[in-house]
Amino acid sequence: MSRSLRRGAVAATAIVISIASLSACGAGNDAQTLGIRPDNAAVTVDDVKVQNALVITQPDPGAIGPAVVSATVFNNGLTRQTLDSITLPGTVGTVKLKAAEGNGPIIVPAGGSVVIGGPGNASAVIEGGLREAKNGDAQKVVFKLSKTGDVGLSAFVVPAHSYFKDFGPSEVPAPSATAPTATASTTPTGTATPSGEATHAAGH
Repeated sequence: MSRSLRRGAVAATAIVISIASLSACGAGNDAQTLGIRPDNAAVTVDDVKVQNALVITQPDPGAIGPAVVSATVFNNGLTRQTLDSITLPGTVGTVKLKAAEGNGPIIVPAGGSVVIGGPGNASAVIEGGLREAKNGDAQKVVFKLSKTGDVGLSAFVVPAHSYFKDFGPSEVPAPSATAPTATASTTPTGTATPSGEATHAAGH
């Protein structure tokens, strides 16, 4: 086989492998994650695999409020592990973890997985939001597990729209609903006194 033909064969093989990999990711290992695009960040360290990792911000640009980390954590080992923390290097964001049951640590069972984000699942809330990163950026996220230790990767930052709506922050601020009420209550109070003084002066 000539050198040019050999190069062509290698390139074709690489394309086939890439397509096969994407198809396998699309099938997913957990049905609960199918609502999230399957080609998002994933990494494997020892027995642990983190897949579909995302940082999901408020749906409205510029809105101030919590963001969340969403991912699926797989444990292919023989011993269960706990997810002890999630950190965001380079930011001041603090991630608060909560198990699906509401009490105790987030457990990744041996030979199983845990979904973080979405109704009925464990949650990882970035309190105060993530002001250092903008939508479309890639943010470093480190998952710390009890046995494996740090598992880090870069996750896309996306707003809670479309695919990500049901996995986004459950607490969404609504400033437009409260602003008119505050203005209406302040304005009459501020103008009542000057109005009264004007009437009193006119009586003299």
